[in-house]
Amino acid sequence: MVEAYLCAMRIFWLGCGWICVGLGAIGAVLPLLPTVPFLLLAAFCFARSSEKVHRWLVEHPKLGPPIADWQSSGSIRRKVKWMATASIIVSFAIPALMGVRPMVLAIQAVALICVSVFIWTRPEA
Repeated sequence: MVEAYLCAMRIFWLGCGWICVGLGAIGAVLPLLPTVPFLLLAAFCFARSSEKVHRWLVEHPKLGPPIADWQSSGSIRRKVKWMATASIIVSFAIPALMGVRPMVLAIQAVALICVSVFIWTRPEA
């Protein structure tokens, strides 16, 4: 019974990890969806499900460096900070141009400012 539960949990974590990798890949081309947070979440999920897949993700030449930066020092590369800032601006500009109510825009602005402050106060890799 316990072994069946552990197997089911591994499958669950593995599935969640692959979903996060997929969302991260989509985020690489869509400005409104973040890539690195999904990759960090995928690494977390894979660490609980498959050492082989976790190692593949962390050692991947394109996907691994941001994960390694975050795990080693909580840092974000300057280029990534600028890309995140551009995405934040776009994600605020679209609703503003669509005429969304000012109260909703104000709430969104506060949330996005908090995210921006968090990103820019992280050390650089």
